[in-house]
Amino acid sequence: MSAILDIIKCLNQAAANAYDGADLDEEIGLKREEGHPILDSRVIDGFNVRFAADKMIVSYHGEMSLKELHPRNKFENEIEQRFVDIVKFLKKEYKKIEKSSVSLTEQAPADMIVQSTSRHRSWVQATKQYKIGGVDATAVKQGSDPANQTHEKRFRDFLELASDKRPSNDTSSKNPDTPEA
Repeated sequence: MSAILDIIKCLNQAAANAYDGADLDEEIGLKREEGHPILDSRVIDGFNVRFAADKMIVSYHGEMSLKELHPRNKFENEIEQRFVDIVKFLKKEYKKIEKSSVSLTEQAPADMIVQSTSRHRSWVQATKQYKIGGVDATAVKQGSDPANQTHEKRFRDFLELASDKRPSNDTSSKNPDTPEA
């Protein structure tokens, strides 16, 4: 079992290798890769990854015309296929970087939001969660983190140092608002 931090660093690097304009050997599966980069109008789409405990959350953002949205099942399947392609790319890049494989298991269908820009254009924002294989979820929880327990112990020790004693060189009155008699 690998350390979660090593897996996250490597998956983050794999996602960073997919920037727009990167000279890649294989395609990621995004719409921006289709057509000629200079002669065709640019399609804006991309993805990023973030992590929560033993899960990787992939976010996809892309533009599209309203014609592409109307067949609903086709549109949803197309977005799901984008996620399949993105995860396939991330696994390949992970294998290139780490020289070992990573398991990413789909947790649920993609959560999609489609918003309109104009009468002809709209954009989609979609997220999907994947469970990272080979990571123990209990080791990721904050309560079982030994470093966190030492910080908590230090904090408690600091609070126990408080006392009501006044230092010997303190000559001020006990209550500065009342005059001394």
